[in-house]
Amino acid sequence: MTLAELSLTGDLARPARLTVPDLLRWPQHRVRVAFECSTSGTQYHRFAGPRLYDVLSDAGPGFDPVRRKDRLRFLIAVTGSDGHHALLSWAEIDPDFAHAPVLLAVSIDDAALDRAGPQLVLPQDRCGARHISGISAIRVDGGYDWRQPVPATPGPGAVAAS
Repeated sequence: MTLAELSLTGDLARPARLTVPDLLRWPQHRVRVAFECSTSGTQYHRFAGPRLYDVLSDAGPGFDPVRRKDRLRFLIAVTGSDGHHALLSWAEIDPDFAHAPVLLAVSIDDAALDRAGPQLVLPQDRCGARHISGISAIRVDGGYDWRQPVPATPGPGAVAAS
């Protein structure tokens, strides 16, 4: 059996490649979720897996210990094998801030996800728009320079000021 694998990259001391069996090393949490879908009605599921915070903390995010609240500038980009993307802030998952119970689910409705890969589950999201199936990559990024504001560039269809 071929196991799906996700890569942890970015501003991490210990980037890694993880499978569902690897994710079983962290404490497992269970959640019941109701996703309100506009096209198919409300979908109910049970998920189990480690918290995203625990897995990423073990990878050693590159927070600057000298900078106060440096964690707040870090973003987390999650990509699914189908190309679906979601973006979270570190503050959403950090226990010192929002402490959202975001999971890297290793099972759905008691079915193991070994071959399909873990799923990103945000129980607090009403419609499940940031739910990602078959996670292939997670990137932690604190690399933008907050001291150097980037000038806004007009988007398509913008009218130039005269």
